[in-house]
Amino acid sequence: MKRPENANCVRPLPFSRLAGVSKFVAAAMKHYLEFEKPIVELQKKLEELKLHPEQHSLGISWEEEIRLLERKIEDARRIIFTNLTPWQRVQLARHPKRPYSLDYLRLAFSEFEELHGDRMYSDDRAFVGGFAKLGDQKVVVIGTQKGRETKENILRNFGSGHPEGYRKALRLMKLADKFGLPIITLIDTAGAYPGVGSEERHIGEAIAVNLREMMLLEVPIIAAVIGEGGSGGALGIGVADRVLILENAYYSVISPEGCAAILWKDRSASPKAAEALKITANHLRELKLVDDVVAEPLGGAHNDPAATAASLGSALLRHLSELQSAPTADRLRARYGKFRAFGHVREPAAVAA
Repeated sequence: MKRPENANCVRPLPFSRLAGVSKFVAAAMKHYLEFEKPIVELQKKLEELKLHPEQHSLGISWEEEIRLLERKIEDARRIIFTNLTPWQRVQLARHPKRPYSLDYLRLAFSEFEELHGDRMYSDDRAFVGGFAKLGDQKVVVIGTQKGRETKENILRNFGSGHPEGYRKALRLMKLADKFGLPIITLIDTAGAYPGVGSEERHIGEAIAVNLREMMLLEVPIIAAVIGEGGSGGALGIGVADRVLILENAYYSVISPEGCAAILWKDRSASPKAAEALKITANHLRELKLVDDVVAEPLGGAHNDPAATAASLGSALLRHLSELQSAPTADRLRARYGKFRAFGHVREPAAVAA
């Protein structure tokens, strides 16, 4: 990918209308979600029409029918993806073709040099991190990484970090603080790994130390939720001056399935739980749990990863510029105040008897 001439911004890539439809459907044919079925069915009809050559001898042409179907596909996509429920957005956040941290490191950043190991136990491959450049700004980037097939998912532990992953992340953040480099974290995890070995090596303590230490780091910190933002596993690299979230990502103390199992004793109540939890990007912004929502292409980030990466890169640079212009002491006070305010509620005034 050619780097932008203006090094202070990430230039968004142009959208291709009909090409975008074809690219989306190519992925959807193999990995479509339940609510995408109307689009897939229309696309199948379109592909069938395109297989038939023009019947010149009979004077029959399918061009007009093809144009009509293409318009119907675009209209169907617009209607479906502008009226998504919270549960449907959760499904998009988990889409197997959705860009992961390494995809954004390739598309939005440059000169990435990965660093490994926590210097205590091992190298947790559910976390990736190292030095990189965003535009002309040198940064340290840390992200959780899922896999795309069975072998890689086992290597990455499905994006669920062990204690050594959080300790590796903290080691890199302290390195960034030492050299005065801003920190960017990319969050995409269902949660920290809750297995026996993870508990034996003190996963709770590792996350708690990260929460404390990230509050004290003097360099600017920006966290971006790019897919799933699950519980303490996400918060362990999520204490930041600014928290961004992609349009179809979610950020929650518990998964909708977990909430449904506890409150309704039935995982089939997950759509109801997703609605009640207020975990989508717009809900989170209204509740002041995130600072900015980054738009995705119609159909989700997997429909156009390059355009999504360009949007994310531009948002990161904009917020980073604002943070760097503020005095360090003011930034640290604002960071502390932001997280101390989470969970505050106003009780309604008592009604006199």
